[in-house]
Amino acid sequence: MYIFLGKFADVVVAPPFLYIDQNCWTGKGGAFTGEISVEQLKDIGCKWVILGHSERRYVIGENDEFIGKKAAYALSQKVGVIACIGELLEEREAGKTFDVCFQQLKAFADDVVIAYEPLWAIGTGKVPTPEQAQEVHAAVRDRLSKNVSAEVASKTRIIYGGSVNRGNSSNLAKKEDIDGFLVGGGGASLKGPEFATIINSVTSKKVAA
Repeated sequence: MYIFLGKFADVVVAPPFLYIDQNCWTGKGGAFTGEISVEQLKDIGCKWVILGHSERRYVIGENDEFIGKKAAYALSQKVGVIACIGELLEEREAGKTFDVCFQQLKAFADDVVIAYEPLWAIGTGKVPTPEQAQEVHAAVRDRLSKNVSAEVASKTRIIYGGSVNRGNSSNLAKKEDIDGFLVGGGGASLKGPEFATIINSVTSKKVAA
């Protein structure tokens, strides 16, 4: 999986589990088979972890409290957190998108990168319109402004994930509150020229700004 954080032109690569799993455990040491400690990640040079991803929530069963503990510990050890939030299709159709995203957002402290990743757009080829994605990103930033501070809201990178490709990245990147993309490992991130186009779509926005 590759993640592009466009606002500051950072490209972060999170390889598959067999190479480096960038999920992490909630604390130091112990016998937790199948998990990986923040200390081990730091030891091999990892600077970021991806927490709250949809598969971890809806397949593995991790809840907001558990994800929050992971995030808090990673941040305490100076490891960056890419915090994923996002709704199911039925939740969007029921008008609950903001409720779900705001509830999931509560688990995370300051100093994280927020990734809005609607589950119904992951690997399906379905993508919110740029206006729909911008609406959620703007609402998340507004929530941060009201509940944390305007400074934190301004500095927090909010990226979009879900069937991003070279055909839609440019229009998504033009939106004011979309700071970059989380691009899944089964799609455009594995195609060099296409991934480069996605990166360029956000760096062009940065230059223009």
